[in-house]
Amino acid sequence: MFQSLSKTTCLVLAGFVLSFSGNTLAEADPKIWPVIKEAFFADRTIEEADFIQLTAPKRAESGAQVPFSIALDQDRGHAKAIKKIYVIVDANPIQLAATYNLTEELGKFNLSTRIRLETDSFVRAIGETADGKLYMAAIPIRAAGGCGGIIDANEDEVRASAGRIKMNVESPVSFGTPTSATFIIKHPMRTGLQRDLVSQGFLPAFFIKKATFTYNKETVFDVDFNVGTSEDPYLKFDFVPTGPGTLEVKTTDNEGKSFSHHIDVKS
Repeated sequence: MFQSLSKTTCLVLAGFVLSFSGNTLAEADPKIWPVIKEAFFADRTIEEADFIQLTAPKRAESGAQVPFSIALDQDRGHAKAIKKIYVIVDANPIQLAATYNLTEELGKFNLSTRIRLETDSFVRAIGETADGKLYMAAIPIRAAGGCGGIIDANEDEVRASAGRIKMNVESPVSFGTPTSATFIIKHPMRTGLQRDLVSQGFLPAFFIKKATFTYNKETVFDVDFNVGTSEDPYLKFDFVPTGPGTLEVKTTDNEGKSFSHHIDVKS
């Protein structure tokens, strides 16, 4: 489990990271990681792992929407033992972008999503086994401006549309084999570091905090989001339906509002 962080520690850590990443497009800096590692994992050993495979653009078109994929090669290393994956963006003010809790119903883990980068950074996926062993892969990405900036939006419209979900399961479905599911939820995922265009004041953090996917009431995939996940969170993942049923997602945001959606899966 993560080393717990106090609010003061988080602020000090954010200040340290920003001091390294103040120059836009300054290239990913490996010197940040030891500080991040100590804050989140203390003295725990983390092994580099080639069975955690990351895919992302070398230079993203937008720091606010950076495509990012994680796959576990189940035929190598300790991939089958991974139960949790933390995604950490070294140079972001808030480094933990999301935590993915895995189940056997996912089969071979293969996930595509979108994250935010404030500046050039290493992005890391740290896999944790049930007995607490840690494995890591990292990739450098060039991008800028994804966490802050000025927002000009109609607040009533933003609130009215927040929580609208679209979900799809690839067809035709072959039961007992990996099947792709796509999920997207309308939400601004505000970081708490963005300013209102009119008042110039900081807008409070407002983001989807949790998404739990079930198939026929059994948990398939559980995600803890943070503000390093892009606006309108997007997930594409494989799962293994054993027969006809219902894929359902239930989400909550940091203000306690809940949103849900389901889709029937047939052959």
